[in-house]
Amino acid sequence: MDSARWPDEDAYLRDTVQAAVKILVVGHFAVGKTTLIGTLSEIEPLRTEEAITTAGSDLDDLSGITDKNTTTVAMDFGRITLNPRLVLYLFGVPGQQRFQRLWHDMAYGALGALVIADTRRLAQSFPIMDMVEEQGLPYAVAINHFDGAPNFSQNDLRDALDLLDETPMVLCDARDRGSATSALIALVEYLYARMARELV
Repeated sequence: MDSARWPDEDAYLRDTVQAAVKILVVGHFAVGKTTLIGTLSEIEPLRTEEAITTAGSDLDDLSGITDKNTTTVAMDFGRITLNPRLVLYLFGVPGQQRFQRLWHDMAYGALGALVIADTRRLAQSFPIMDMVEEQGLPYAVAINHFDGAPNFSQNDLRDALDLLDETPMVLCDARDRGSATSALIALVEYLYARMARELV
């Protein structure tokens, strides 16, 4: 799924595009959603980040997080042109509970979600996966790599997250284009397989 990049035209959608697909990128606070979308997007991503204030730091759990001074307050948005006729839109949804009202609107029309998780704070992924499931969205999980984070086997991570056998889970580094692309491919292949089963 190597996206085409047209540096001189990347701000505009090509006239040949006939279909669009919407994917949500979700996860708890400071898990790497904005980074992943920025890594994958062929256009300058839309970011709605604001500085974390003293009032906000009382609401957002900053324990174990260093160098985090902004937070997404509405959404992130990126685009990947898969071929001349098909474009993929990535919508990053804030993970904090106070933004939960955005989820319903953001989930409308989405084919699925890529849930980003962090081994330092796995328990914070459960409310996110609950919200994805409440919206009826199939999802894959990408364990984002953070320097100094504990390493666990994939089996232990699947058990800790209580994932169904069919739910894809991959390790990724949201800063690396190849790694982030592989995580997205895992989700898209899963969605395709589900749709193929439903058509039988």
